[in-house]
Amino acid sequence: MNSMTYRGYTARVDFDGRDDIFVGRVLGTRDAIVFHADTVDGLRNEFKVSVDDYLAFCAERGIAPDKPASGRLMLRIPPEVHAAAVVAAKAAGESLNQWAARVLAAAAR
Repeated sequence: MNSMTYRGYTARVDFDGRDDIFVGRVLGTRDAIVFHADTVDGLRNEFKVSVDDYLAFCAERGIAPDKPASGRLMLRIPPEVHAAAVVAAKAAGESLNQWAARVLAAAAR
């Protein structure tokens, strides 16, 4: 996935060959934040403008903007996976939370 990050928001970038433009969509928000441009520099600029406009829009209305992630993650996994993760965390000398955060961060890179 091609992506860009600005002020904690990440956007996925695709190329629309039919219109010869780059199209970006901010991920992880309920609100649709979409932007486009015909150059990479233009797309970077439009991304920043779109995020700044979104944050200003929320501030004007006194509403909290969606954050891409809260830092809390609830998972439903099979008990045997949970047990194996607990053993792996203990073997690494970490809490399950520390271990999971490290493993998820490595997998997300």
